Amino acid sequence: MTDALAIDWQLLWLPFAAGIGTALLAGPLGCFVVWQRMAYFGESLAHSALLGVALGLWFHLPPALTVLGTGIALALLLVQLQQRSRFSSDTLLGILSHTLLAAGLVLLAALPNLRVDLDALLFGDLLAVSARDVTLLALLLAVLAVCLWRLWQPLIAITVHEELASAEGIHVARVRTALMLMMAIAVAVAMKVVGVLLMTSLLIIPAAIAQRFARSPEQMAVIASAIGVLAVIGGLLLSWFANSPVGPSIVLFTGVFFLNSLAFSGLRHAGQH
Repeated sequence: MTDALAIDWQLLWLPFAAGIGTALLAGPLGCFVVWQRMAYFGESLAHSALLGVALGLWFHLPPALTVLGTGIALALLLVQLQQRSRFSSDTLLGILSHTLLAAGLVLLAALPNLRVDLDALLFGDLLAVSARDVTLLALLLAVLAVCLWRLWQPLIAITVHEELASAEGIHVARVRTALMLMMAIAVAVAMKVVGVLLMTSLLIIPAAIAQRFARSPEQMAVIASAIGVLAVIGGLLLSWFANSPVGPSIVLFTGVFFLNSLAFSGLRHAGQH
């Protein structure tokens, strides 16, 4: 029994490393998604990722690379349209996300011989992560962490009050564009963990839970990261022992944590009265 458990942990340490690293970064990034109400942009990134997967299959390129490219293209295109169009951001995102989703579906349907596991790309395949995947993931996460650290205060400033931040010399458009680009990279990074279609959940749900208990932005980021890590650990163990899909298992744990946080908040509120 002991030997079997040792073999299990030996096989699981790479998935744990990849999943925990992604969750640690998704925590603080997800806080800005919640604060700035960018959940719809996250969903649009997920839709654009399907086009990225299709382009990668068509041109025989790594899907992570093409997903990253389409996400960055969506972010830059949205910024340009926001500056030149009279439509609201929600309207523009609705148009872009569904157009990119349709393009991805058309390209996938036109593939002559589809030999790729789309479920793994869309919903994650963390148990199949390799040492090379973890190395690449660590590099991307390091870049994201440095960018987030450098931009933390400007991001907080534009979240609190855009006009005041602009008056203090912060280039609001550039900072917001940088946030969109970081989100695009996060979606590409998370493809192995929860899949491109479920990454938004890993960004939003832990941050939404943390918002109920945190008393400062930094505290909220730490709590969100911790919740994400617990969800990754729980989801991986559930997937390993119950043979359930990894990505949905992780997101399921975040959903359970959210429901428990609502119940706990309700009990605490009732106790105060």
